[in-house]
Amino acid sequence: MFKCIAMGNLSVVLVSGGLDSAVTTSIAAAIGEVALLHVNYGQKTEHRELAAFNAIADYYSADKRLVADMRYMKEIGGSTLTSSTEEIPKGDLAREGVPSTYVPFRNAQLLGAGVAWAEVLGAEQVYIGAVEEDSSGYPDCRRSFFESYEKAVSVGTRPETFIKIVTPLIEMKKMDIVGRGLALETPFEYTWSCYSDSALACGACDSCLLRLRGFRQAGSRDPIAYRDQVR
Repeated sequence: MFKCIAMGNLSVVLVSGGLDSAVTTSIAAAIGEVALLHVNYGQKTEHRELAAFNAIADYYSADKRLVADMRYMKEIGGSTLTSSTEEIPKGDLAREGVPSTYVPFRNAQLLGAGVAWAEVLGAEQVYIGAVEEDSSGYPDCRRSFFESYEKAVSVGTRPETFIKIVTPLIEMKKMDIVGRGLALETPFEYTWSCYSDSALACGACDSCLLRLRGFRQAGSRDPIAYRDQVR
C-alpha cells in the first residue's frame, strides 16, 4: 500500500489501468494528493481495465476516484479497439501512420472529463500518461495536441481557474518509463495493457509488444501473465 508523500497539492490523474498511466500516477502521487479518473468507452477489455484501475486506486489509497461512462465512443465507432466485428490487428512496431486501434479524438474527451472534475475539486493539474516518441502513432498523443488543449482549457473555464495539462512521460521511451516505474515502486502487477484479451495478455498486439520490449530493454521481467508465456 502506497502512502502519499505530500498532501494538499491535488491533481486529477487519468488512469486507464495500463503501464503508462500507472507510472504517471506514481509520479503525481509522489508530489501530492491524487484524484483518479477512469473511463469506460466500450473498449474490448473494458472490464479488465476497470479492475486494473480499481487495484491501482486501492494501492494509492485514492479516496477520490471517479469512473466515467463514455460508451457512446463505441457507438461512434471508427476503431478496432471498440468494434464488435473487427479484430485487433497483429502488432507491428515498424508500422507507420495511424493504426486502426486509434479511437477518434479520444484524449480530448478524456481530458474534458478530467478538466471538468479538476475545476470542481479545485485541482490545478490534470495528468495524462501520453507518450509521443514510443507510442503507436496516435495523433492525440503528441505534445502539440496537449499544448493546444491547455490553451482551450484556459479559455473555457472560470476566470479564476488555472489547470495545467501535465504529460510527464511524453518524451520518454517505454524502457525509460518502466525504469521510472520500478524506481517509484509502481505496482506493475496490477496493470493491464493488452488491447484484445482480458484473461491472459495476447503478447501480439501493438500495446503488448511495446510493453514487452520496454521491460526487456529495461532489463526487467514483466509481472503479468501472457498467453504464450512470452516475457
